[in-house]
Amino acid sequence: MRRIWALKGFIATLAIGVATVACAGQGAREKTTVELGPRPYYLVADMDKGPLKQALQECTSQQRPQHASDFSIGHRGAPLQFPEHTEESYRAAARMGAGIVECDVAFTKDRELVCRHSQCDLHTTTNILDTELASQCSEPFTPFDGSNPASARCCTSDITLAEFKTLKGKMDGANPRATTVEEYLQGTASWRTDLYNQNGTLLSHQESIDLFQKLGVKMTPELKAPLVPMPYEGNYRQQDYARQLIEEYRQAGVSPQDVYPQSFNLEDVRYWIDHHPRYGQQAVYLDGRDAQGLDPQNPGTWQPDMETLKGYGVNIIAPPPVDAGDHR
Repeated sequence: MRRIWALKGFIATLAIGVATVACAGQGAREKTTVELGPRPYYLVADMDKGPLKQALQECTSQQRPQHASDFSIGHRGAPLQFPEHTEESYRAAARMGAGIVECDVAFTKDRELVCRHSQCDLHTTTNILDTELASQCSEPFTPFDGSNPASARCCTSDITLAEFKTLKGKMDGANPRATTVEEYLQGTASWRTDLYNQNGTLLSHQESIDLFQKLGVKMTPELKAPLVPMPYEGNYRQQDYARQLIEEYRQAGVSPQDVYPQSFNLEDVRYWIDHHPRYGQQAVYLDGRDAQGLDPQNPGTWQPDMETLKGYGVNIIAPPPVDAGDHR
């Protein structure tokens, strides 16, 4: 393979990597003043003693100017502090040194592309349940009854793009013991913060492209698996969905070298390679085969194997993460 990228790396690893690469000054692209914030230094201080910790501490003490790097990827933006896939989260990621920023792509009822981690996460990532649009959700809010957790299901395909744009992003989370909508929406995990949880600005895919161009970052859209039957409403096929994503970059005049389209669906990646080869050259196969018995230590379980993937034209693969407790 030409490159092997773990685009879905742990946020902690990325944060430490930003400090390391920026200090080394390799692979950096200076666009704007970068402010890493305190988190990378907090993570370094919390590391076990050893040569790596010592090297990072020496690096961080040098007080060199920081630079954006393609090594740092803004996964959903900067979701530890800002509501994911919002303009505020994307801007924060760029300010903290991300050279590449991700828009997970889903589609609305009127087949417009928007940035959401899942097609059906609006009930946990937006204020939809607290608006009139709650009546259009696939499954209405059901309170905790003492045995069954509170629940709801609201999808981008339940509403139009215009309706989607009226919503506000919030930190992803829900309170399973909620008896009211207000309680349900107050479910932010303790390792995140609600300090910047007000009025997150939701974006269409096209709007994310415009923003990323202004920020001077590269782009890695992930075509999310549809959670409704495809073809959608009988005539919107998976290939139409994949084509639409690439077409929006082409229409915006984005260089193929600045785009890394991703999918867990190998057929999406093959479609881009075969039908949009300039963009397909950097298409990323997100490898989820570990759930189907792939053993990273046993090449015989790699189906399709690396030679076959290369024959398809796949140049970049994000391999399944090795368990943190696996020291083989």
